[in-house]
Amino acid sequence: MQVELVLDDRNLDLVEHGLDLAVRIGPPVDSALYAKRVGEVRRILVASPAYLARRGTPVKPADLAGHQTIFGTTRSEPSEWRFQAGKRPVIVRLSPRLLVNEVETRLDAARAGQGIARVLSYQASEELKAGSLVRLLKDFEPAPLPIHLVTRSSGQKAPKVKAFLDFAIASLVKLHTIHPTGRA
Repeated sequence: MQVELVLDDRNLDLVEHGLDLAVRIGPPVDSALYAKRVGEVRRILVASPAYLARRGTPVKPADLAGHQTIFGTTRSEPSEWRFQAGKRPVIVRLSPRLLVNEVETRLDAARAGQGIARVLSYQASEELKAGSLVRLLKDFEPAPLPIHLVTRSSGQKAPKVKAFLDFAIASLVKLHTIHPTGRA
């Protein structure tokens, strides 16, 4: 079996791009695809301890207006972050200090004390564990986003696709970073 890994933040059309399988974050949007949920991630805010010592720690979303923020640009993201306060959505419009089109650079800037960044929980798991970043406003985080493995249909799959799908599902459901309970 040969594996070709294609990394893209967009949901590529499987047929058009000749892909057998994809990992998708967010609710499934194409009912023609077979989707197997393998975990979930959260949109989290992070900052370095040095930044927080210098600028203070926000305790509610509105506090972010007084902070330096680092935004991603990969999806034409508006200059706002959405939160959840109980059942009520909260939108905070911000003027980002830094716009970055790549997640690792966003994390580098946050670690360097340049401001507060929003990333997916798995993207900052090592930094959070090491203490180089601190998770902020956890009580206001939006609902988790599901992670699915998707293939072209639920019908007959090529043996290589079925074998890889079975392997990937078994491996992914064990990852603490996307499935904290360690099971499907």
